[in-house]
Parts: sequence; structure tokens; C-alpha cells
Amino acid sequence: MSSADTEKIYAQMQAISGKFEELSIRITLPEVINDTDLFRRLMQEHSDMAELAEFAAQYCALREEIADVQEMAATSDADMRQMAQDELKELEQKLDEMNKEAVIRLLPRDPDDRRNAIIEIRAGAGGDEAGLFAAELLRMYAHYAAARGWKTEMIQGGDTEIGGVKEAIMLVQGKNVFERLRFESGVHRVQRVPVTESNGKLQTSTATVAVLPEAEDVEVKIDPNDLKIDTYRASGAGGQHVNRTDSAVRITHLPTGLVVTSQDQRSQIQNRERAMQVLKSRLYELEKEKADSEYSGRRRSQVGSGDRSERIRTYNFPQGRVTDHRIGLTLYRINDIMNGDLDELIDKLILARQAELMEAEA
Repeated sequence: MSSADTEKIYAQMQAISGKFEELSIRITLPEVINDTDLFRRLMQEHSDMAELAEFAAQYCALREEIADVQEMAATSDADMRQMAQDELKELEQKLDEMNKEAVIRLLPRDPDDRRNAIIEIRAGAGGDEAGLFAAELLRMYAHYAAARGWKTEMIQGGDTEIGGVKEAIMLVQGKNVFERLRFESGVHRVQRVPVTESNGKLQTSTATVAVLPEAEDVEVKIDPNDLKIDTYRASGAGGQHVNRTDSAVRITHLPTGLVVTSQDQRSQIQNRERAMQVLKSRLYELEKEKADSEYSGRRRSQVGSGDRSERIRTYNFPQGRVTDHRIGLTLYRINDIMNGDLDELIDKLILARQAELMEAEA
């Protein structure tokens, strides 16, 4: 990296540190605190900047340390000069590494990255085994969310008689949830001998996952006249009613034909709110896809388009491996991954996306 590029990064890091410090002061001012909307917006901006600001502070501190050591390296004392030159080599190597990281951190972020996410999981090909696999994926994401301190809430269950899942919808709330989960959209394939198989034959089954950014009310306006709302009794496995009132809700958006159901909440009002939440997120995603279509060629990358029909990952139980086909990554620790240890997979996918963005920006 040229010295001019390094100086440019240094200036950007100084600007970020200055802006964060100014923002930290501003959110304590009475006129800001008393303005609820402004305070909420600035607090969100402060939270979004915190991690980058910490990195910027470390970067600036390193640059200042290098400047001090450079002065020592110019001294007339031979021993002091040699010691300073040795230290300078280490510091400059660290600066090179931070410059590379800074380039990635300074890439424009997708505004959706900070949002909560709605995960929709559906059993695919494979009969009962597909339903069991879908249930395991749901459990995997719930464990991952818990490990990161995120909150999960079931919107739709749909269990089968043997403990599988036909369709499940889960809301995940926390910091930068969509950024971490966005690459899970697609077809997940499992290869194993099912518990439902009596002859011990290896079977391949699938489940589809869709991860949607949670839409905010101000972004999606729905005409009540465009909705058809039905209520019915929530039911569990085997069709047994889990309550005696019509608390489950089905909402049909007539212009698009989208249908959303919710039955896992205690009341009809709660189920209606959750169903509307999912509907708004699906409509938001539709609008986003339309807006992005003209850039589809540039946006389509090695980590995939996010299309739920695209096969993205294989879970091979006999070999104990999980392979992500988009980046050619294979990990031989399937049990850990199925128990929610997804960080290595997700980190590599994020890095692949960042590399593509860097190439597009060049």
C-alpha cells in the first residue's frame, strides 16, 4: 500500500474518531434527550459507529506511537537508535495489517445489516426426514442466537407428528442480526441414514431457509383494503387443538398473493401483529429485489444471490462434514455446527462478500 493510501486512511480514521466523540457528547445534551425521535436516531447511529470508532482509535494510537519511535530512531545515540529501528519494524508491520483491515471496515455497509431478521424454514424434498432436518436447522439457529445474546420468538411452528417441522418462522432480535444471518438463505441439504429408514440406506433430503430483514413501520405502508384476514383455531401435531378459541390468524395480501399465518402467540391480537410483521418484511424484501434488479450482475457473487432455490450447503453426517458450496469451505465438525457454532462459517462468508465489494469498488 502506498504512503498516500496510508495517509488517506489515517485521515479517515481521525475523522471517524472525531465524529464519534462529537456524537458521544451530543447524545448527552438536554435538547437531544428531550427530543425522543432525534435521541433514538442518534443513539442508533452511536451504536452503529461504536465498533468502527474503537478500531479508528487503535489505528490513530498506533500512528502516534510510530511517530514517537521515528523520533527516537533519529537520535544520535547508537544503542537507542538501533532499539527504535527494531521496534519500528514491528510497528510498521502491525500498521500494514491494520491498513488492510481498515480498507474492509471502510467499505459501505448495507443499511439492512443492523436490522433484526425473520428466519423462515420449510421442509423440502425427503418426506419425514426433511421435516426432521428442518427442525434441526431451527434448533441450530436458536442456539446460535442464544450464544450471541440475541432474543428469539416463534411466530409460526407447524410441527409434524414425529417432531419435524413443515414450516417454521422465527423472529431474531439483537445487534446486527441480519448481517450475520443473511447468507443462510437458500437450500440446505442433508445426507445421512434417517431414523425413519429401516434398511440403513443413506438418504439425501433438503430444507429451504429464507432470511428477511425486519421491516420498520415507516418503510412499508399497507392499505387495509388489500388484506384478507381469516382466523382459525391453532393446532399442534396430529391436528390436536392447542386452544379452544380462534386465536390463529391468516393474512392474505391480495395484490401480491402473499399469505402469512401466525398461531404461536397467546391471543388473536398478538398473532395478528406478528403476521403483519412478517408480511411487511416480505413486502420490503420484494421492493428491495425490484430496486436491486438492475444491479443484479454486480451484486451476484461467489457467496450467492440469496435466492432460496439455490443449494448453498451440505451436511454430511456419515463423514461428519459441512460444506458451503459458495466458497468451497468444508469443516469436519458437524456436531458443533448443528449445535449453533456457526461463527467460522459466517465469518468466511462475510469476508468473501467484503472481497467482492472491494473488487466492485476498485
